[in-house]
Amino acid sequence: MKIIDIKILRGPNYWSIRRTKLIQMKIDLEEMEQVPTNKLPGFKEKLEKLLPSLYIHRCSEGVPGGFLSRVKEGTWMGHVIEHVALELQTLAGMDMGFGRTRTTGKHGEYFIVFDYMEEDAGVFAAKSAFRLVQSLIDNSPYNLEEEVQQMRIIREDTRLGPSTGSIVEEAEKRGIPYIRLNQQSLVQLGYGVHQKRIRATVASTTSNIAVDIAGDKEETKNLLSAAEVPVPKGIILYADETVQRAIDAVGFPFVIKPVNGNHGKGATTNITTPEQAEKALDAARKYGRSVICEKYITGFDFRILVINFKFICAALRTPASVKGDGEHTIEWLINETNKDPRRGYGHEKVLTQIKIDGFTQKILDEKGYNLQTIPAKDELVLVKPTANLSTGGTSTDVTDEVHPANIFLAERIAKIIGLDICGIDIMACNLKTPLTENSGAVLEVNAAPGFRMHVEPSEGIARNAAEPVVEMLYPRGSDGRIPIIAITGTNGKTTTSRLTAHICKTAGYKVGFTTSDGVYIQNELMMKGDCTGPKSAEFVLKDPTVDFAVLECARGGILKNGLAFRNCNIAIVTNVTADHIGLGGIETVEQMAKVKQVLPETVFRNGFAILNADDDLVYAMKKDLDCNIALFSMDENNKRIKRHCSKGGIAAVYENDYVTIMKGNWKIRVEKVSEIPITFNGKATHNIMNTLPSVLACYLFKNIKVEDIRQALHTFIPSVMQTPGRLNVFQFKNFQFIADFAHNPAGLTLLCDFINRLDSTYKVGIISGTGDRRDDDIREIGRISARNFDEIIIRQDKHLRGRTAEEIINLLVEGINETKPKDIPVIILKKESEAIQYAYDNAKPGSIVTIMCDVVPDALAYIKNLKEEEDKESSAV
Repeated sequence: MKIIDIKILRGPNYWSIRRTKLIQMKIDLEEMEQVPTNKLPGFKEKLEKLLPSLYIHRCSEGVPGGFLSRVKEGTWMGHVIEHVALELQTLAGMDMGFGRTRTTGKHGEYFIVFDYMEEDAGVFAAKSAFRLVQSLIDNSPYNLEEEVQQMRIIREDTRLGPSTGSIVEEAEKRGIPYIRLNQQSLVQLGYGVHQKRIRATVASTTSNIAVDIAGDKEETKNLLSAAEVPVPKGIILYADETVQRAIDAVGFPFVIKPVNGNHGKGATTNITTPEQAEKALDAARKYGRSVICEKYITGFDFRILVINFKFICAALRTPASVKGDGEHTIEWLINETNKDPRRGYGHEKVLTQIKIDGFTQKILDEKGYNLQTIPAKDELVLVKPTANLSTGGTSTDVTDEVHPANIFLAERIAKIIGLDICGIDIMACNLKTPLTENSGAVLEVNAAPGFRMHVEPSEGIARNAAEPVVEMLYPRGSDGRIPIIAITGTNGKTTTSRLTAHICKTAGYKVGFTTSDGVYIQNELMMKGDCTGPKSAEFVLKDPTVDFAVLECARGGILKNGLAFRNCNIAIVTNVTADHIGLGGIETVEQMAKVKQVLPETVFRNGFAILNADDDLVYAMKKDLDCNIALFSMDENNKRIKRHCSKGGIAAVYENDYVTIMKGNWKIRVEKVSEIPITFNGKATHNIMNTLPSVLACYLFKNIKVEDIRQALHTFIPSVMQTPGRLNVFQFKNFQFIADFAHNPAGLTLLCDFINRLDSTYKVGIISGTGDRRDDDIREIGRISARNFDEIIIRQDKHLRGRTAEEIINLLVEGINETKPKDIPVIILKKESEAIQYAYDNAKPGSIVTIMCDVVPDALAYIKNLKEEEDKESSAV
């Protein structure tokens, strides 16, 4: 067996609209295609012994043990790998349950698809599952514990922390989209102009000055003290000062910690001797030369959380500790404590396992203990100096016990520092009485306070600390979204996308749009090339100047990574024809229709899917959609249109030379086709087809008026600037040059239909085949060309996509010879530029030279250069 490739799907995809996080692994079973599980002696027993928890996998049987029954009866190794990958993730603390194994259409090749929590861990699970199954086949070793632990480490290294994760989860509940901006904790909530950012629990609304103040413990203490907030007495020891000054000024017991420290790093508490003080100073200065020395306040460690300057919740924090039993060592007691099922690795569970480290050794040394010490029965032994949950500490919710005076104090402190998300550390005997009465004190004010102690307390009521953050960023009624029109289909996507974006821009929107030739932000080209995948769409959605997105979404991006968005307002499907068949596991045009259907399936329930009523496969999509349907057709008498409109539906049709909106039985004539430049006075019927869904999509937005649409249609000119590679006509002195990105049989047919409507004495076609298409698709390009051109120039694509130039040329020639009505000249040239130059040098008066562009910018630049040289010569004469 071998792994061919692994893809990470991050959005709605071919396999599932709802499950947007999937791993797709393609494998070749090779000789194991002939060896199902029941043909391998002992395979089921070995698998069950290694992973007994597979018993709960129901599989298609629908009962516990169902999958193992399938293994016993005989199933293929791809199916086994799928279930093993899911179970490995579950063992690593990521409970996953969705999986599919399907043939790619090639003998022995399968797609194994399963969901993941963290993508790097998902990829590891795929490879690890493959290794496990291979080891069972080969009777070779496989270290399950080591592999699962490695997956845990990957998960903790890549996942959002519990605080950021809780905010993202809350945003998702509200329907607010998010984009992770890096591999740490920087996240964008919302799209375009409505975006807000969070990093951990610092928001884009958080004052930079306030964060800076909170990070400076001395400055914080001075501000609070000046405002009569109770704080411990203390001083700053600078780089050249000794600990004796702290002993003299503060007196024992006291605390030493770095000025700019966090999470308890470098802090030592309850210092009672000069020797302890010297060690504590050395520990603190590892994090900065200046340190705080302040009076040690006895009591309990409390954290109060204030968001948007309102009290939210409070927790009692307890450092990691063990309770002696008079029989066992501290090390044994720590190991026993870690067996608590609530404790896990990192943040996977409510509590974190206690790790024995330098801090543990230090705190035990100070007490005169070591790991082999046997504490007395019921003796509480602290094994960490601070109460952080990430080091094994515990938390108890005390929100309902906080005295109103302390609530007032906390909200006032947040205002004094200026922090809209604020964690206040307090040492006091309790929070039931005012701090001013119980000798409590405020120890620190924290920017980016952790939420884990509140959302997952060890004891008490869990508090949704994330909700007020999301409410602060997005008050009720706002979801952070911008309108999205998404467009797919075999042909016409780019022109439809460009025209739609142009209409929206004319209506006053700041549009970001993606096309097969680049990404544009407000008509400025930002990225060149085929930009119809999820990365390009995400580029638009991340841009803070964009308030409307028009996204061309091609087959390749959907299959490779899924969509960049989970929902859109309007989806357009132009058509589905037999292009790209045989690629990416798509073997039939019906499967291709399923790929395209991903887009309309993401439309909001109150949005619209705009479908081509003239295309059977596209029209059939409507039965699976849970949104409004709008149709378009080149025939107003199309029975589907009539039936749809008779029920009050909306449609766009071509009727009596008009682009018309049908609302029920009413007609709204938008514009006469002869007044729409991209239709070339109605001769370019495919651009009439492209205009219909574009006009309909924009009409469905209430803020876009018919007058806006009409004006945009008048000003959308077929040109190198507005429609590069789409019917770009160059008028030379004695002939015309037409450049178009027709790259498949359906596109070439439409292009030839347009050319045949033009006046010409002789038609020359510069054609090529695309190497990754089926043999007959390439031949069909030759057949169509032979039926429509008087002369054919075959040139090579820049990228041959898996074939030799000779293969492609031979297939084109075969197609030409099958259908040519007469002997026509066929010239073969290597480069696109050579073909253009040859056609120019040999152009007959009154002829039309048409080129199927490969690299559109290069072809257009070459033709423009020829045109400019000719114009210069004419001027000189």
